[in-house]
Amino acid sequence: MKTLQTTFFLFVFVPLVNPAPPIQQESLQFYEYDTDVTMESLMQQDYEMQSKDIRKDGTNVSLDTSLRLQGDDSELDVPPTKDTNLPTCLLCVCLSGSVYCEEIDIEAVPPLPKETAYLYARFNKIKRIAVSDFADITTLRRIDFSGNRIEEIEDGAFSKLLLLEELSLAENRLLKLPVLPPKLTTFNANQNRIKSRGIKANAFKKLTNLAYLYLGHNALESVPLNLPESLRILHLQYNNITTITDDTFCKSNNTRYIRTSMDEIRMEGNPVVLAKHVNAFSCLRTLPVGTYY
Repeated sequence: MKTLQTTFFLFVFVPLVNPAPPIQQESLQFYEYDTDVTMESLMQQDYEMQSKDIRKDGTNVSLDTSLRLQGDDSELDVPPTKDTNLPTCLLCVCLSGSVYCEEIDIEAVPPLPKETAYLYARFNKIKRIAVSDFADITTLRRIDFSGNRIEEIEDGAFSKLLLLEELSLAENRLLKLPVLPPKLTTFNANQNRIKSRGIKANAFKKLTNLAYLYLGHNALESVPLNLPESLRILHLQYNNITTITDDTFCKSNNTRYIRTSMDEIRMEGNPVVLAKHVNAFSCLRTLPVGTYY
């Protein structure tokens, strides 16, 4: 009896129980599909955004790199600026009428401010002094070219320097002396290659203010002629002087003549034996320094 009831229940009531509506199933399926699409879209968008960021960063890096490379190229293309092309008062130190151009490897005299009174251009590579170097500079009182490589000085290079009092050309390569300005009080040409034929007979005669003359360590064979009365210090050490005369420092025709200004004469390091020329020093208040026997 129970078996018949169960069979009857299955045949009668089970068909009455409908499955879930298709729309719900489709909706469920659609939702899952849509969720998949949404996640993929989000992942795709995120990927694209990351790609854009990467491309953007890459572009920026490339641009920066390009700019840097262009900058480097531009720097490499520009030739190095030589110091000698700079304005004088950037290349040298200009201070209250003084110009200091020491140890900067210049090879020529730089253009000077017109009010320059003192020029110090020691220990450079200057080889030549031209007339044009000081043509417009009439205010110079002191020039120091010690320790350069000067071989040539044009005639008249110092002729317009009427106020020049001190000139140093020591430690250069001069073979002869230039014409010197008339008001010079100190002239230093130590340690050059000057021979006696490189000094004119009247080179110092008109320099009535000259007090200090330095010609040591050259190749002079004799003492320069016509030394001015104003001379106080004369350095001729380490030359090739072999002889002196009674008229070198004194006046052979005037036994009363005294050279009152002369305080020091240095002649050591020369072949001359001073004791053989006693009369040559009769007008001096002190004997020269040198070899006497």
